[in-house]
Amino acid sequence: MLKTTLMTAALALGATAALAEPQAYQFDTSHSQIVFNYEHLGFSTTTGMFSGVEGTINFDQAEPANSSVEARFPIASLMTGDKGRDEHFLSADFFGSENSAPEVTFVSSSIEVTGENTALITGDLTLNGVTKEVVLDTVMNQQGNHPMENKPWLGFDATTTLVRSDYNLGMFAPAVSDEVQVSISVEAMADS
Repeated sequence: MLKTTLMTAALALGATAALAEPQAYQFDTSHSQIVFNYEHLGFSTTTGMFSGVEGTINFDQAEPANSSVEARFPIASLMTGDKGRDEHFLSADFFGSENSAPEVTFVSSSIEVTGENTALITGDLTLNGVTKEVVLDTVMNQQGNHPMENKPWLGFDATTTLVRSDYNLGMFAPAVSDEVQVSISVEAMADS
């Protein structure tokens, strides 16, 4: 009897541990993007975006602080709404320099839960061949079953401020603001 009770308890603990495993979610690239804006000579605020954002969220619903995220996107996806400006940003003056890399990556190192649906995600951002720690102020918009895909889905928004010159992208600073406001929106689908 004792052996059966211990076996049942061990199986129950094993099942609980399995339930506590983080669930992997893949970014939905068609609904994930990065928007940035900066002040131009004090006259206007210019906005641009990057698309083709891919990545994985390992989401631990029971302990969100144990979750993690990795993301990447191609510099070539840059779009500001002006062909000449896009070409200049992709030139040697900015992203086409010797130190540049064709892809931007982010790998989380820690998550501090700050509220029911909010967290500060700290990680390493590699941009233009330079890696620096950044903090993403993050809100989980929704978690649930996708009504069309019929599978678990997550949606997040995050913001941060980057300093261009930290990544060897400081041309025209400070006349053109060195600080760039970044807004990230991501949808992610559970692995099948």
